[in-house]
Amino acid sequence: MEAPTHAKILRMNDSSQNFPWFNVDGEVASLMARLDWSANAIGPPATWSQQLNTVVGLVLQSRSPAAVVWGHELSTLYNDAYAVQLGDKHPASLGTSFSAIWSEIWPEIEPVIDAAMAGKSLYFEDIPYMVEPTGVPTQRWYTSSFSPVKDSSCTVVGVYITAVETTKRMQVERRYAFQADLTERVRHLNSSDDIVAAASELLGRHLGIGGVAYAAVDESEEILTMKPDWASGGSQSLAGAVLRLDDFGPLVGDAVRAGKDLAIADITTDERSAAHAAAYAERSIRSFVSIPLLKDGRLRAILNLHDSAPHYWTTHEIALAKDMVDRTWSAVENSRAQSELRRERDQSRHVFDNMTEGFGLVDKDWTVVYMNPAGLRITRRAAEEVIGRNHWQVWPELAGTVVGDLFEQVIRTRKPGVVEAPHTMPDMERRWIESRVYPSLDGGLAFFFRDITERKAAQEKLEAADRRKDEFLAMLAHELRNPLAPISAAAQLLQVVKLDEERVRQTSQVIGRQVQHMTSLVDDLLDVSRVTRGLIELDNEPLDIRNIVSDAVEQVTPLIRSRRHHFALHLPPETTMVAGDKKRLVQVVTNILNNAAKYTQEGGNIVLKVEVHAGHVVIDVTDNGIGMSRELADRAFDLFAQAERSSDRSSGGLGLGLALVRSLVDLHRGKVTCESAGLGKGSRFTVCLPRLPQEHGRTGHGNSDTATKQAGHSLRILVVDDNVDAASLLAMLLEIAGHDVQVEHGAHRALDLARKTAPQVCLLDIGLPEMDGNELAQHLRAQPETARSVLIAVTGYGQDQDRRQTRAAGFDHHLVKPVDIEKLMSLLSEVGEHR
Repeated sequence: MEAPTHAKILRMNDSSQNFPWFNVDGEVASLMARLDWSANAIGPPATWSQQLNTVVGLVLQSRSPAAVVWGHELSTLYNDAYAVQLGDKHPASLGTSFSAIWSEIWPEIEPVIDAAMAGKSLYFEDIPYMVEPTGVPTQRWYTSSFSPVKDSSCTVVGVYITAVETTKRMQVERRYAFQADLTERVRHLNSSDDIVAAASELLGRHLGIGGVAYAAVDESEEILTMKPDWASGGSQSLAGAVLRLDDFGPLVGDAVRAGKDLAIADITTDERSAAHAAAYAERSIRSFVSIPLLKDGRLRAILNLHDSAPHYWTTHEIALAKDMVDRTWSAVENSRAQSELRRERDQSRHVFDNMTEGFGLVDKDWTVVYMNPAGLRITRRAAEEVIGRNHWQVWPELAGTVVGDLFEQVIRTRKPGVVEAPHTMPDMERRWIESRVYPSLDGGLAFFFRDITERKAAQEKLEAADRRKDEFLAMLAHELRNPLAPISAAAQLLQVVKLDEERVRQTSQVIGRQVQHMTSLVDDLLDVSRVTRGLIELDNEPLDIRNIVSDAVEQVTPLIRSRRHHFALHLPPETTMVAGDKKRLVQVVTNILNNAAKYTQEGGNIVLKVEVHAGHVVIDVTDNGIGMSRELADRAFDLFAQAERSSDRSSGGLGLGLALVRSLVDLHRGKVTCESAGLGKGSRFTVCLPRLPQEHGRTGHGNSDTATKQAGHSLRILVVDDNVDAASLLAMLLEIAGHDVQVEHGAHRALDLARKTAPQVCLLDIGLPEMDGNELAQHLRAQPETARSVLIAVTGYGQDQDRRQTRAAGFDHHLVKPVDIEKLMSLLSEVGEHR
């Protein structure tokens, strides 16, 4: 049958025919209006029947690809959208026989046209055809309908055709399907040769080509060793062959070594291979694709697709081949690694089975066709309760839930989804399940699911901890602002009112108390930070537990008395030794007693009891205070827990004491617990510490109280601090104590002044601009005027590493801001006496 040509069809009529459908917008309608139809089998438009006019109007106005085939000659008219699918065949196809337009697939189309002309309506979805819209055979998919058109006597005179191309979607789906098949096919294979052979066969059958061969490349990138391959009936197997890459043409070899994909439709006509056609013919290869695999810049392997006939390789086929190369190489490398672990894996298979998530398949009728052992375990059902049964009968409780809605949505829209939701198990236990649902190729569903109850619980704990942290930060801001108000008021009072000595003393005491309170807050924060980061070094020595408890009681007694509590203390009569840091152990007992005193209503009862056992000592503190819930008692030693216990902030503090208690007890290899019968029923805190053997019977060193020494000698003192107010106030206190004080705010000016005045003592801030205090100290030590001066660091940094740095810089002492004035005066008194 003769194919359409431009010369045959495109004879133009100078005067546009007066036909209504030719006024429709579009290229094809405009072209139809200008064509000379007199020589065409369909005849001039003036002679067209009412039925033909109607169907042509439907075609031209349709936005979807549409055509009409008319009469025994099958003359074809179509719209712009259909013209796009015709490619280079348009516009010559206009008015031409449908059989000539699609001559390359006419054997497949003819029965369909015959059936439609016989009066049968037909519909086909995603049908592949090998068409040639650009002159090159290309596989495309179409969803088409064929509807008979009848004249007034009910005789079929034509066929109305719609044809929507679905190639892109089908290629994507086929690619995904191939990838899934490939993954499943090689998943259980152990040998690299088995993996290559299986993947080659799967790709060859999927593409319908002559053969697929996988070649390993040697270090020289010249010798190919062919792995097990796949070949159809008309092609030759290359498995086991050893070949030279350049035997197939230097252009081919150079391209592959450079990592370039190579596709040749016909080796006899392509200049890259024509000169070496004999080498290809010897192996029954007429067309081929080579996909090189480069790793670390070196050619490692080549995947070859070949056919014994000319083949125009599509981008879809090449993409599938490249994907196979990557996946196969990964699978081969995995198999090598897994082979070394196979014995251990086999021995531990039941462990891996427990670790895998659940997987199930449901067909389009909602029948469960598969569920893996992990899935049966998670759902707590036997296989016979699930497999072969309707999904909604197995899990009727899912209907109307977010999980059930997701299943129905995915089967309706064919788009995957994920959901997390609680689920009640057959034993009525409530568990959180994550479900991931995907459409399957047969119209059903594939779904993965796993138990995430523990993850949800951990997430809730993190969220609760985050809330407590926010509450703590708000509480910290509140606690830090509280002392600022009286300090600010006292400062303003000193500025604007002339006060007598007594009022000045009272105002000073207010400022001192509030500064001490703020210092205590900061010390708590620093203590917790240092302990939790492992920066605390304990000064371990044998200690009598009675001395520890007595010192702690002494510190808390003023608070207990102020709240009129009844306090009972029970100590063992004999010396009982523990190993530890006295300061820190006193801090532990003090914090627990403080906690009891603060959270017990005035006039309450507090009992501290020490019990001695063979290997440990127990310190037990019981009160009849406000108590706490079981949930809060479990978290009493967590950071930020106090915000929940005392939301009205009536007790003050940051709530870090118990967190510090646990950390310090842990450092002493002990254990601390908290119990409460509930709100309003008091609390009990118990500390258990390892006991030293009896031979360590000597009491550890107690506190050596040193009386505050007053400055008995006047010293030349240099104060260096860039904070003008801090430096001025410190200088004022030192001058009142009888010392000769000079102040400087910059390091370089301080050095000059020190050379002139040779101060006996230098109080240096560490955080100075230009040159920090450590560097300034080194310069002072280096110049003769101050080489023997006493250097005292005054800084806000008080950690062990900070003290080591100042010691290394030449400082004699390290004081933390705000400076303890009594301690400073004692140091200066000692310096004065020595001088």
